[in-house]
Amino acid sequence: MFRKILIANRGEIAVRLIRTCRALGVRAAVVYSEADRDALHLRLADEALPIGPAPPAESYLNADRILEAAKACGAEAVHPGYGFLSERAAFAAACEEAGLVFIGPSPETLRWAGDKIASREAAARAGVPVIPAAGEAGPEDGDALAREADRLGYPLLVKAAAGGGGRGMRRVEEAAGLEEGFRAARAEARMAFGDDRVYLEALLPSPRHVEVQILGDGRGAAIHLGDRECSLQRRHQKVIEESPAPGLPDDVRAGMREAALRLVRQVRYRGAGTVEFLLEGAGGFRFLEVNARLQVEHPVTEMVTGLDLAALQLRVAAGEGLPLAQEEVRFSGHAIEARLYAEDPARGFLPQIGRIDALHLPGGSGVRVDAGVAAGSEVGAEYDPLLAKIIAWGESRTTAADRLSGALAELQISGPRTNQAFLAAVAAHPAFRAGEISTGFLAENPGLREGRPPEEGLDDARLAAALAIHLDGGGGGGGAGEGEGARDAQGAGGPPGGADPWSRPGGWIPGGLE
Repeated sequence: MFRKILIANRGEIAVRLIRTCRALGVRAAVVYSEADRDALHLRLADEALPIGPAPPAESYLNADRILEAAKACGAEAVHPGYGFLSERAAFAAACEEAGLVFIGPSPETLRWAGDKIASREAAARAGVPVIPAAGEAGPEDGDALAREADRLGYPLLVKAAAGGGGRGMRRVEEAAGLEEGFRAARAEARMAFGDDRVYLEALLPSPRHVEVQILGDGRGAAIHLGDRECSLQRRHQKVIEESPAPGLPDDVRAGMREAALRLVRQVRYRGAGTVEFLLEGAGGFRFLEVNARLQVEHPVTEMVTGLDLAALQLRVAAGEGLPLAQEEVRFSGHAIEARLYAEDPARGFLPQIGRIDALHLPGGSGVRVDAGVAAGSEVGAEYDPLLAKIIAWGESRTTAADRLSGALAELQISGPRTNQAFLAAVAAHPAFRAGEISTGFLAENPGLREGRPPEEGLDDARLAAALAIHLDGGGGGGGAGEGEGARDAQGAGGPPGGADPWSRPGGWIPGGLE
């Protein structure tokens, strides 16, 4: 195992990775920009190194400065977290050239996964169903583009071949809008990714978005750690996720998991990642993309498996191989995560800035909070406005949803406007409670942006939230003002073995190994 690693990130993911390093006995160094000189992750790390001004291009995206920091502190490896440089093949290669271990996939895998056209082709070779599409198109291909669009049918998507997060993507309703959608997608892709290649993809009406968590050893062996529902999105960004995906037929669930493993074994995937699918109609699934990194929503998988995905990443990167076999992976109960953002849902989810004057994070049986802020933290405009992730586990999905509602009711934050009321409204919505969700759910329920669930079923949801708080003893030590989350012992009401490993007496057993 490594003696010291550099965490090339910030916020809640940096805090979360520091905790795993503590459990493994690994020293954690972090980097920070001028805007983050008082950030929470600096207080918790063993060492903190400045890397430049606030703009990401001059700090967290500046590979040279991060590599200099890694060398200066004597780190043996670099963990990129998610976002920033986490999926940049050039950065992974630069780490290797500098004699550092990149805790993630190989540069070759990152290039492949970052190219949607190449990854689609690999999925098809592995026998994984793909969404109908037309290959890369250029400005000189106007007539061919129109023919391919007619073949796919409208509405359709013009999508960037590189990148993700909804950028470089345009929905085209009819032929008259194809040229403009093509131009706009190319321009945005060029600005966001430095790559203006685009292609056409059929638009599936209100599909579900389900992903499979995988772990590979880089030599062709891989296991899955279950699936996650990621359909609740705004601006193509996830806001609520859960594991397992509710209501999937057993054959569909098994088929997706096996398809994901076929694909990642074919490319000799190393480390943690997800294979993402869209589900249509009665349950047929189609490949969407590969996210070659640790996902924001990984805690729900940790809650139902009792495993530490970050520890598994470190073990694989350190050359230990897969520390467990597929048959050793155990699933227990259900977990749901809500992302707390500094944003205004009523104004198109516009990011908000300001100082967090007071903060009380929820706790109680089955509740975990991963936070990157504390009372006194400044929320600026330079970075993603994610403040914390609130995760609830239960023996059933209903219990998990009740606990999530209770946790959102207990949460107290004073400062920038957040999406707390919006999340609470979604968690109380009868359709969400029934598992009737799709990628169109939020667009079909615009009142949720005002924090207003439909009156039907609202009293029951409020009662369930109140009972969840009461039965959990009022939430327990919520970490008020510390921003570190609440992780009470699970007790008799928790998952077998303590599926939130932070709550186990004696701490987290890294990698789920006894």
